[in-house]
Formats: sequence, C-alpha cells, structure tokens
Amino acid sequence: MKIVSPAFDERQYIPEKYTCDGEDINQPFNFVDNPDAVTRQGEWTHWTVWNIKPSTEKIEENSVPNGAVQGKTDFGFNRWGGPCPPKGMRHRYRFMLFALKDLIHLPEGTDKITLTEAMNNLILDQAELVGLYTRKS
Repeated sequence: MKIVSPAFDERQYIPEKYTCDGEDINQPFNFVDNPDAVTRQGEWTHWTVWNIKPSTEKIEENSVPNGAVQGKTDFGFNRWGGPCPPKGMRHRYRFMLFALKDLIHLPEGTDKITLTEAMNNLILDQAELVGLYTRKS
C-alpha cells in the first residue's frame, strides 16, 4: 500500500496553497491497494477521513470521497485544516493511510482518540507520506 501526493514529493515542502497561509484546502492524494483509509497527522490532527471505498485510488484537491466520513480535527471542525506552524519554524507533517478490514460505524465529528480505538483490531496495512512546511517570517 502506498500514499503519494502530486502536490509534493516525500519529505519535501507542502505547497503554501494547502496551508493556513494559502487557500487552506486539502492537497490531492493518490493511493494503491486501499480497502479503506483514514488520513491523520502527528500529534496535531489536521484531518481524519474514514470509510473510503476500496475502489478509491485518489482524493482530489479540496474534496472528500463520496460516502466517506470526516472527523473533528484539533482545529475543532470537521474538515481539512492546513499546516500552520509558528512563523519561521519548519514542521513535519505525516499523512497516514490505513487499510481496514471493515467499515467504522462512527458519526461525522468523531474525535481522533475514539476513531483510533475503533480502528485497533481492523488495520490490515498502512502507508505514510511525510511533508514539510515553514511559514515565512
């Protein structure tokens, strides 16, 4: 299983467009061999999405796959929240994709802790994409 983004290469800078300094929209993602997926980042959650159909091979920019569910981020809303580190500080962002053996029956707005607990015994495979972002001082 693999997750990539046509917007940036592994361990390269995330374009400003997808951050709080730009349009604050999700970047596009492509993935292969994905029965179901959740994307999440590090200690600060910018986006959680689950129940992505197994046939899904990508997420378009500024979109959520049909039928998928979005959870609450650490920004307090149920949508993408772009990278927004303190100015002048480089941060690393992990985009995680999980293949699950079943759907997760949780409502929109569920927090990451509850989602992670629900995923515990369902993970078949996982992939990671790392991006960097530094806000201009």
